[in-house]
Amino acid sequence: MINDIISHIDASREDALVRLNELLRIPSISTDPEAKPGIRAAANWIHGFFENCGIESMILETEGHPAVIADTGPVDGDGPTVLIYGHYDVQPTGDPSLWKSEPFAPEVRDGRLYARGSADDKGQVFTHMLAAEAWKKVAGKLPIRVKFLIEGEEEIGSKHLGKILEEQKDRLACNYVCLSDTPKLSEEKPAITYGTKGMVYKEINYTAQTQDLHSGAFGGTFPNPGNALNELIAKMKDADHRVTIEGFYDDVLDSTPEELASLKTLPFDEEEYRNSVGAKALVGEKGFTTLQRRWLRPTLDVNGLLCGFTGEGSMTIIPAKAMAKVSMRLVPNQSAAKISASFDKFVEKHTPAGIDHTIKTFTLCDAYMCPLTNPGLKQAAAAVEAGFGVAPAFTREGGSLPILPLFKKVLGAESLMVGFSLPTCNLHGPNEFMVVDDFYKGIRTSAHLFDKMAN
Repeated sequence: MINDIISHIDASREDALVRLNELLRIPSISTDPEAKPGIRAAANWIHGFFENCGIESMILETEGHPAVIADTGPVDGDGPTVLIYGHYDVQPTGDPSLWKSEPFAPEVRDGRLYARGSADDKGQVFTHMLAAEAWKKVAGKLPIRVKFLIEGEEEIGSKHLGKILEEQKDRLACNYVCLSDTPKLSEEKPAITYGTKGMVYKEINYTAQTQDLHSGAFGGTFPNPGNALNELIAKMKDADHRVTIEGFYDDVLDSTPEELASLKTLPFDEEEYRNSVGAKALVGEKGFTTLQRRWLRPTLDVNGLLCGFTGEGSMTIIPAKAMAKVSMRLVPNQSAAKISASFDKFVEKHTPAGIDHTIKTFTLCDAYMCPLTNPGLKQAAAAVEAGFGVAPAFTREGGSLPILPLFKKVLGAESLMVGFSLPTCNLHGPNEFMVVDDFYKGIRTSAHLFDKMAN
């Protein structure tokens, strides 16, 4: 049967692209209050797609933007239930002068489909929708039960996803969550991401005086929040780029020999990586390779600094206030709550006399990792190889996806991250694109995934 399904998908390529373009034309920017009609239109379009191909669907209202839940229904046999997660909301378009074509007027150039949402995430989640439709049209049913949860708030932090999962727990019950919101390794090599980092994001505010002071008249007599905050930040790492916050590495697990061996097989060039962003050097925790530091080791970085006079020319002051934003990316087995508390104690301990401080916590998110031995992960890899003709690389991600530990906690399901976009696809930037051939191969991969999960 799978051969018939793939034949149908291949014969329907042109139509698939036409319908993707319809979805991409909808300006569903979740952060823009004036774009609410686009949000509603996108939810309605997806709901209508499922209804038109005979898949039960509903629009779930939230206190924010609606989500679409669909279900292909029970099947004979004891194969797993897979929940496809994705999002129809998109990022703002930014400076229109930087786009070579209109963000919501899809255009194919040199085999790439340019439009906002083409890679993140309309183009990717639509591959799974089309694969489900192909099974329905050709076989009349899917070989496993497949559910869909496509939300409209991912780009603004999935504010109501936790409530959706809790309230719709029975409706969304599954064995695996599959999402395609991650990249391939390269143009030639597809990838399955099996782990993401957690994150703790903080803002530190230092205050000394009630106003800025003349640095000549008052210099050397009052605390300088700028000096103090810089000294604090400098103490957060040692000369080997190891984080000095007490207990930071206590729960970090050693990488397995299998993981380290897998990393060595990846086609990664450090100089090419350095040159790709115009950097002069690679730095990081001593004793680890660049890929290990990116994916397997926790990190700490300053994300923003604000202090004193920053305009043109000079203004000789001792600033009254200073602020820094700091993020820590965590690895599996580290607790975001524990690291958060340790960070706060570190700031308290090293804040000098005469300085008042406050700490704001913006993000607490644990890391996620699906074991490489998981049977679902193996079937996903086989599906990717069948769809792309190339075995995928297994990668971890330096970024964070708070939804993954949430899926694990509420649904008890492991997540399979099967991405079809390029790492250079300009997501969140101008001229976002998806390679058209990868879009087609993604549909094939999803169809194979349903088949292989059933077997």
